[in-house]
Amino acid sequence: MWRRSNDSSTLATPRAFIRVFVEPGGLEAAAGFYEELQGVERDMWFTFREFGIALAAVGGFLLIEGEPATVERFRSTTGTLLVPELAPYLDRLASAGAEITEPPRRVPTGSGFTARHADGTVVEYVEHRPTAEGR
Repeated sequence: MWRRSNDSSTLATPRAFIRVFVEPGGLEAAAGFYEELQGVERDMWFTFREFGIALAAVGGFLLIEGEPATVERFRSTTGTLLVPELAPYLDRLASAGAEITEPPRRVPTGSGFTARHADGTVVEYVEHRPTAEGR
């Protein structure tokens, strides 16, 4: 796992990611394309072994590499929102009538949950925290 900034608690505003699904072996080429497109370097790369995927963040895009059958479960989620902390969003979403479809859980980068907004949009909310190794 590699992250340029591994603690989202310092974010002044949430960071939204558009999800891009990549065939196995295509993550490097896709990351290069999105780096060139936006004039930025990737600032995160890690594997989520539990689900058999690899991810890279490049600007406003979250690249998700995996076998088609493996990434299928992630396609219904519209995007990912990197937030300073989860609790305020759980409260706001509950007040707004959202459904928490996946309750808060540990993820490789910290913690996260998934919600279906009242309009049907499905968003993963994630807070990043350093690992014991500082990553």
